[in-house]
Amino acid sequence: MIETDKKKQKITGNLTFQILIAMIFGAILGVIVHNNWSEETAKEFSTYIKILATIFIRLVQMIISPLVFTTLVVGIAKLGDIKAVGRIGGKAMGWFFTASFISLLIGMFWVNILEPGVGLHLANIDVATASEVTEKTHNFSAQNFIEHIIPKSIFEAMSGNEILQIVIFSIFFGLAAASIGDHAKPVINALDKTSHIILKMVNYVMKFAPIGVFGAIAGVFAIRDLNELVFTYIKFFSSFLVGIASLWVILLLVGFLFLGKRLKLLLNHIVSPLIIAFGTTSSEAVFPKLTEELERFGIKNKIVSFMLPLGYSFNLDGSMMYMTFASIFIAQAYGIQLEIGTQLIMLLVLMLTSKGIAGVPRASLVVVAATCGMFKIPIEGIALILPIDHFCDMFRSATNVLGNALATSVVGKWEKE
Repeated sequence: MIETDKKKQKITGNLTFQILIAMIFGAILGVIVHNNWSEETAKEFSTYIKILATIFIRLVQMIISPLVFTTLVVGIAKLGDIKAVGRIGGKAMGWFFTASFISLLIGMFWVNILEPGVGLHLANIDVATASEVTEKTHNFSAQNFIEHIIPKSIFEAMSGNEILQIVIFSIFFGLAAASIGDHAKPVINALDKTSHIILKMVNYVMKFAPIGVFGAIAGVFAIRDLNELVFTYIKFFSSFLVGIASLWVILLLVGFLFLGKRLKLLLNHIVSPLIIAFGTTSSEAVFPKLTEELERFGIKNKIVSFMLPLGYSFNLDGSMMYMTFASIFIAQAYGIQLEIGTQLIMLLVLMLTSKGIAGVPRASLVVVAATCGMFKIPIEGIALILPIDHFCDMFRSATNVLGNALATSVVGKWEKE
């Protein structure tokens, strides 16, 4: 058993090293292409090289829906009754909403203190680049929000990788299976075996991670002028990093408070998922890998399979911090003064509208745009942050992974599992 664990640690270490090397070479290749090729050729190169990242993310997305369904149903069935589900679910939601509120507050605090949007020149901003996001925003309503949460068909939800909808169906299915008792055991055992097969598939898919990260990084650096980004957005990006760093400090302090010295072991287990999320800007891309690593850390399968799907719907700490930060930044750039009371109302609106957003690139921008529209802030202001958003997304995706790993570990400890 010990030899098996050491072998797995060695494989994980090699994967982490390969991903770091892929990021470095991807950045170097992207910069070379940007500096030596024409703008049109560089864009074409970026489009094709990003196919590598698309392949990797789609391979992961291919197994997310069946993994969430099988592990969550098995987890709920193993919990045994509605009381246990309610108890753990209550602890989970308490953590999620507290963490989300703190994350939103941190973003609101630093954007007001550092004021990165004040004095920004808007003359060179191309608002046409925001059209894709603003088009999605027009469909953002209370009715669509409810429709996004409640599944019309489990097959439709699975085909679209709507994690929250799959979670809703799986909870009902799992509770129904638990209430039947022994009669449901053959179904639960079959789903349990299926989940292990899918986790085995994860190992195969993760071998492609370095190539996917290489494509994602090379594609971005090929079309972005690094010097222009640095000088134009240095205040915004450095202010954002201060906020993210503050959030990491708080998350790690709270994690140490509950986990003690085991926090270091947890970080060793999740370093690979953190780097993959950072490189691909998708916390969703590491869902299967994170599931595996948290179980290896020692958390029972029934806790991991219950907590992670919920966390991916309700506990995106990095994205939450970014939402208040970006929304108020856009208001500052347009010279719109928002009273503290108005900002607190915005925070509460974001608390509700952000739940259930996918852990995929650019999902949070739609919520930011919709929130701006509610508070009479020009939606086109999204164009201000689009050039630098990919790099911000790298940090917030990794933060989402850290937040969910800590939440799952702490609830696991509370349940003595």
